[in-house]
Amino acid sequence: MTTTAAAPPTFTLPPLPYAFNALEPHIDAQTMQIHHDKHHGTYVNNLNAAIERAPELAKKSLDDLVAGVATVPEAVRTAVRNNAGGHWNHSLFWLWLDPAKKGGEPSGALGDAVKKSFGDYAKFKEQFTAAATGRFGSGWAWLLHKDGKLAITSTPNQDNPVMEGTRPSHVLLGLDVWEHAYYLKYQNRRPEYIAAFWNVVNWAEVSKRFDKAKG
Repeated sequence: MTTTAAAPPTFTLPPLPYAFNALEPHIDAQTMQIHHDKHHGTYVNNLNAAIERAPELAKKSLDDLVAGVATVPEAVRTAVRNNAGGHWNHSLFWLWLDPAKKGGEPSGALGDAVKKSFGDYAKFKEQFTAAATGRFGSGWAWLLHKDGKLAITSTPNQDNPVMEGTRPSHVLLGLDVWEHAYYLKYQNRRPEYIAAFWNVVNWAEVSKRFDKAKG
């Protein structure tokens, strides 16, 4: 008797590109392990389960699923919105965190764009922090390349600007403000978590995305 091997999952959990404790003391190892392995892993598993119910989606890229979520079959649309969004957001979020913990301000063309768009880095940081702090409940704060300049926005849950028409490459930076991203260390003190985030921003990755977006 012959058996047919099961098809591999459509999407897989990318490995965390550094050790779980690499961001300490700003973001603790236990939070990173649970956030990556459990939360992000669950988004991937749930997305694959949704696609099994709508196999015509299996050939779509993650970018295409997120950008075209409004056209996904209604029976799985909410599941795809939540879980493709969660997978897309987190796959980039890990890259926006810097294990070298350089923090500081962006330089070069990105630094110039920050000054042009917001006046200076301090004003940008204040506005981004306000977007992250002011997001009621769960969600994200974002830095975008939009209409030739930089812009800040926020979205609820696992939504992202791509669902609203922004090109994926024009999403430059995102901060996860779901409680699971910070509660073990900071409890309900979201502003402290956001302040710690500025110590581990990977400006090299943000600059790379900015160069691609403006090109």
